[in-house]
Amino acid sequence: MVTPQALVDAKLYPNEQSVIQEAMRVLWQERPKLRIDWAIHQYQTNEISLAKAAMIANVSFDRFKEILIDRGIQPSLGSETIAEARDEMSTLEQALGNNR
Repeated sequence: MVTPQALVDAKLYPNEQSVIQEAMRVLWQERPKLRIDWAIHQYQTNEISLAKAAMIANVSFDRFKEILIDRGIQPSLGSETIAEARDEMSTLEQALGNNR
């Protein structure tokens, strides 16, 4: 099996972190369901907001809500704290900025 260090030793990548970052990028690109499943897991464990989960899943906010509902997960709409509301706004602004 090829290891990240073997690719670095072959001078194909500058370091192991670069290998892992590219491997993750390709994994997310080639397996979008895995990306959605990861976003759902992060959302359900309360580690990220609905907006951030949608961004990770690479789907719209509304589409992510539909995915949750289809899987029997009730989306939590609305922030519980001002800090969460600010985080949601920042994530949405970032997502909108990336689409321009």
